[in-house]
Amino acid sequence: MESYAVKCIHLTKKFGSNFGVQDLSMSVRAGEILALVGPSGCGKTSTLRLIAGFEHPDQGNISLAGRDVSGDRRFVPPEKRGVGMVFQDYALFPHLSVFENVAFGLHECSSEQRKNRVMEMLELIGLADLGNRYPHQLSGGERQRVALARALAPQPVVLLLDEPFSNLDADLRLRMREEIRAVLKNINATAVFVTHDQEEALFMGDRLAVMNQGHLEQIGTPERVFQHPETRFVAEFMGQTDFIPGEVRAEGILTEIGLLPQLVNLPPGENVELAARADDITFDAHALGKSVVIGRQFKGALNIYRLKLPSGRVVHAFQPHTCVIPVGTSVDVYADPGHALACFYQGQAVPVLEEREYLPLGNYSSSRN
Repeated sequence: MESYAVKCIHLTKKFGSNFGVQDLSMSVRAGEILALVGPSGCGKTSTLRLIAGFEHPDQGNISLAGRDVSGDRRFVPPEKRGVGMVFQDYALFPHLSVFENVAFGLHECSSEQRKNRVMEMLELIGLADLGNRYPHQLSGGERQRVALARALAPQPVVLLLDEPFSNLDADLRLRMREEIRAVLKNINATAVFVTHDQEEALFMGDRLAVMNQGHLEQIGTPERVFQHPETRFVAEFMGQTDFIPGEVRAEGILTEIGLLPQLVNLPPGENVELAARADDITFDAHALGKSVVIGRQFKGALNIYRLKLPSGRVVHAFQPHTCVIPVGTSVDVYADPGHALACFYQGQAVPVLEEREYLPLGNYSSSRN
């Protein structure tokens, strides 16, 4: 039987007339890192605060390790929930040493137990020699690790991290997320990690929960959420995505860049959108091409081209860094994803029933002049 450290059932929280969280249900397995991701104001921090007990839900239930802590007239205060919290600004006590900061939540331990636990935590985060220092004597990364150790020291049921790397510079941010994920997995900690950064969410989470305007749009493994978005919002948010209109045909989906042989459970004539990322699109220079290169961004290992289609719609395509095509070049654009593209009807994903070999528009129709 699967063990859940956190269970949220139909959580709703309003702030004035606005929903912070609306009818949210999700679970976090013991030992799992769940990355809660979405744009600013989508409700992810409100969800974290509801789990922590900093906010009272208007409706719904929360249980931690099988114990009801909120709902049905029951409300357990934050200090009795067994949660650990890591904030954006570290929230370390400036007048306490590193050792004293980490020991702060260990009130019920004996002096010897507390000393052993603090040293264990400092060893875990690689700061065993810095116990006598004060927060102002530490780097940003060191302060973040101390905040993590303080939150983990009481052995919480779940660790809640609210955009913990947002105050770090880019290089340190990359290093810290690797280090902290390794620490959490090493001790099999359960964590809910809030971020607005898609790349960070994909790296940190065993699973992702994507939020939008208080709603949970999709939850699943990073691969599942990225490759098989269930809504148009998820497809757009989880990566630079271009949406190409298409019309359902008996043979597949007809678009201005060709017929994509994806059969979907919709009648012919229905209008849909296909989600294409830059690695799904390619192009060839052609004097009679109906599309045109309007921009190139050099990214080191590759170029990202902006291509204007006959309709005026712009799509993006990767090419190797050695492939330099001047702006203004006429091109033929086509899809070459190696997999079915996510297809949306009225904003919701439509399952692909069957895939066939891609057929360029020129081979399907004689409309090219």
